[in-house]
Amino acid sequence: MQLRSATSRAVAATAAVLALASCAGGPAEGPVAEQAPEGKVVEPGAAQGASGEVTVCGIRDTGVFKTLTDSFNARGTGVTARYVELGQDTDAARAQAIQRLEGGSAECDIYLMDVTWVSEWAAQGWVQDQTKVVEQHKADFIPATLETARYAQRYWATPFYTNAGLLFYRNDRVQPPTTWKQVYEQAARDPRNQVEIQAKQYEGLTVNFLEMLYSAGGSVLDEHGNVTIDSPQTRAVLNFMAEGVKSGAVDRAGLTYNEDGSRRAYESGVAGQHRNWPSAYKLIQQTDAGPSTAVAPLPAFDEASKPAAVLGGWNFGIATASDNPGAAVAFIDYASSAEFQKTITLKHAQAPVVAAIYDDPEVQAAIPFITQLKQSVLSAKPRPKSPVYAQISKAIYSNVYPVIAGEADVATAVPKMAADIKAAQETF
Repeated sequence: MQLRSATSRAVAATAAVLALASCAGGPAEGPVAEQAPEGKVVEPGAAQGASGEVTVCGIRDTGVFKTLTDSFNARGTGVTARYVELGQDTDAARAQAIQRLEGGSAECDIYLMDVTWVSEWAAQGWVQDQTKVVEQHKADFIPATLETARYAQRYWATPFYTNAGLLFYRNDRVQPPTTWKQVYEQAARDPRNQVEIQAKQYEGLTVNFLEMLYSAGGSVLDEHGNVTIDSPQTRAVLNFMAEGVKSGAVDRAGLTYNEDGSRRAYESGVAGQHRNWPSAYKLIQQTDAGPSTAVAPLPAFDEASKPAAVLGGWNFGIATASDNPGAAVAFIDYASSAEFQKTITLKHAQAPVVAAIYDDPEVQAAIPFITQLKQSVLSAKPRPKSPVYAQISKAIYSNVYPVIAGEADVATAVPKMAADIKAAQETF
């Protein structure tokens, strides 16, 4: 496999880079002939007797990483951690990280990795093989979260916190739906119950589309990396989404919304149903819509299908250039432990990757929708695994958008989407 310059790929994919704040049933999807690079393998025992400083690099800290580093450093193990912000948003953090990784910089021992970056960074040889580290605690993790860290049958990262979409709804207006068909029907009966989604041309639209596609039994790639998106399931989902906008069941303004915009529209009272990430709950509760808002797992596409969510979240990768991998392992072991996973759940409302936390009585009392979140995470699947995921996502949302906006027909858009995905694969 011949690798293109990561810089050239990053430039080509800038518009498609994930900007989540944040999104494993069935076989994982992956590129053709996944080939794991030969490189450093992290040994779990490296954490024993580790000392010195470990530098963790990632997105802007909203408090999670101060809590983590303060808590870790207070343990007095001989390893101290510091967190370095690489940018004010996901795009900037990714660009700064790639600049360091391509240059072989040893500044960052650990990188906070969006779940969609793992395949690319592993294929480029930028991160160390953490398979042995993950295997030690594999039984503790939610299986779907582990899939986000896997490439070519090895683990190149350790899950830190996860994310999966939820349906927020006004329980004074609508009944809790079990299918997207019911969501749209309730919206059609009363304009106040219209649906707010994220449908502007960006990663959020890819996620909204994939949630329905996965539930309908469709896929983007098969286990061999063949493009499978040109399917009856894709056509059914696109027709359904387009009709929702045309009929008014889906707020047409959603064609301009990201997560924040759609949430604000829901909070204003113009909508009765809203798809978003769990972090929206606390913000909604601070508005007039809060007292009447209930939470449900994402519904199934129709009566014959099963619910499906798309995983978001962040993982920790150890840089190949790190000169203190033992300290990195010690830090990651603590960050992914049940002890700290409970802390970030209670203090920062992040979705834990350790399964037992969802059943903790203290967590259940503090977070009313934790059971619904667990159901959503358990039904979730990773996005298509590929070193060129950003380009694949762009191929999806760039073709989904004109269909739901009424600017293109399904018969034309679906083959073009498949062709664009194949073209993206050929750049790697």
